[in-house]
Amino acid sequence: MITSLSKPAAATGAGTQRPFLREMLNKVPEVTLYFWVIKILCTTVGETAADYLNVNLGFGLTNTTYVVSAILAVALVFQFRLRLYVPTVYWLAVVLISVVGTLITDNMVDNFGVALTTSTTVFAVALAITFAVWYASERTLSIHTIVTTRREAFYWLTVLFTFALGTAAGDLLAEKVNLGYWKSALVFGAAIAVVFFAHRVLKLNAIPAFWIAYILTRPFGASLGDYLSQPRRSGGLALGTTGTSVIFLLAISGVVAFLTITRRDRIEGAAVPDPEPAAAV
Repeated sequence: MITSLSKPAAATGAGTQRPFLREMLNKVPEVTLYFWVIKILCTTVGETAADYLNVNLGFGLTNTTYVVSAILAVALVFQFRLRLYVPTVYWLAVVLISVVGTLITDNMVDNFGVALTTSTTVFAVALAITFAVWYASERTLSIHTIVTTRREAFYWLTVLFTFALGTAAGDLLAEKVNLGYWKSALVFGAAIAVVFFAHRVLKLNAIPAFWIAYILTRPFGASLGDYLSQPRRSGGLALGTTGTSVIFLLAISGVVAFLTITRRDRIEGAAVPDPEPAAAV
């Protein structure tokens, strides 16, 4: 996978920064094989956990959206208040935002009757606008530079739209186009392989390569989750949303615990002053 991005230059003027400005180390993990493994696991959980809460526990789509969104908001408060990357908090936020991204798309399709083609287009445009505004504001989209509150806000908004877009695109291919879950997973997996080849062999810049792969892993994981959890009459393996969610959550917990102990996914770099007051975080 894409395992490197351009590293930011060291901060300057650290000794002359104004009072009340916040210093932060990079707030996201290094892009390693572990990163991609957990990311795909999270995307699968996002798909199956949403269905589990909505259908199996009988919360209903609307109530599930309210509950998980509230929990996500709490997790993001903790994430934003940290001054450095903490694996447990970061990946908890990713799991929750994966679920919320799925629920947003499901609400648009099921509750408001928005076609999958429309929702896919809407989220693609929203994501493109987010990237454009982020770059216009910060002049970089590198995840090695998530060292200010504003950049972190752009980062998490981008992540949310990638999950919502991935859910819509995965459902569009598997259900609307009627390709099926495992074939859809193969298509998105092949697309990820193409991006990897373009980055390693054709020297595609690491930053666009990373974000393209990041977007594609969502429908890949969602299609994989549906294939594992859905009944056989629907083209799945009938493991159920409960079993699939538990298996993948345990796998995520194991890898995150390993990274917490070994610190193999930490980005080393200088602290950079945050232009916003700490009280606003």
